[in-house]
Amino acid sequence: MPPTEQQLRVKLAACYRIFDYMGWSEMIYNHITVKLPGDNEHFLINPYGLHYSEVKASNLVKVDIEGKIVEDTPYAVNPAGIIIHTAIHAARPDVQCIAHTHTTDGMAVACTQEGLRHDNFYSALLHNRIAYHDFEGITVMDDEKPRLVNNLGDKNILILRNHGLLTCGHCIPEAFQSMWGLQRACEVQVATDSTGRANIPVGAEILAKTEQLMTLQTMGGPAGGLEFDALTRLIEKIDPSYKD
Repeated sequence: MPPTEQQLRVKLAACYRIFDYMGWSEMIYNHITVKLPGDNEHFLINPYGLHYSEVKASNLVKVDIEGKIVEDTPYAVNPAGIIIHTAIHAARPDVQCIAHTHTTDGMAVACTQEGLRHDNFYSALLHNRIAYHDFEGITVMDDEKPRLVNNLGDKNILILRNHGLLTCGHCIPEAFQSMWGLQRACEVQVATDSTGRANIPVGAEILAKTEQLMTLQTMGGPAGGLEFDALTRLIEKIDPSYKD
């Protein structure tokens, strides 16, 4: 196995364990993928039937851009995951990692007509970064792909209406960090709505400069790198079997 693939397998397996630690796993469902370098357009996805806490570098499944398994494995892959991830990986060569969740607060916001408001600390940072895709039932039909891709456009965050959350990244840490920020924004919105009190709006001039402020906060470095490394160290202490 090429060293780069092995490194990505370990990093993706760590990401699954981190999602589970954060409380973002959903039984055996949902999926995180990473595209492998090279001209084959292969990517890795979790084995269908395993809990996120069971995912390891060695049991991740390699598929091609059509969703066909291209290596010996005893596992199948989630049909809905294949539709979503093949569509986006094929249309967006800039995207290496895609993550999808069904968290309670994420789904709650996805079910509201207004979607995510930009009136809390985390949602303000996502100003002009979120796309929306209307619900079409379980995502298992090929004909949904063009609409999914068209609605995502050039953005890296997608709220699937009535469904859940999806983030893309140029690398695994970036997709993770976008999901963390999106999830926190949804949690705060659900919490503030539960008070029944009016929210304080965030001014347009503040929202307009969020990208500049984020560049200063991250010191120009890659998004999510420090955070992902910190949580990987935590997972390493809890259960290092993700590297197997």
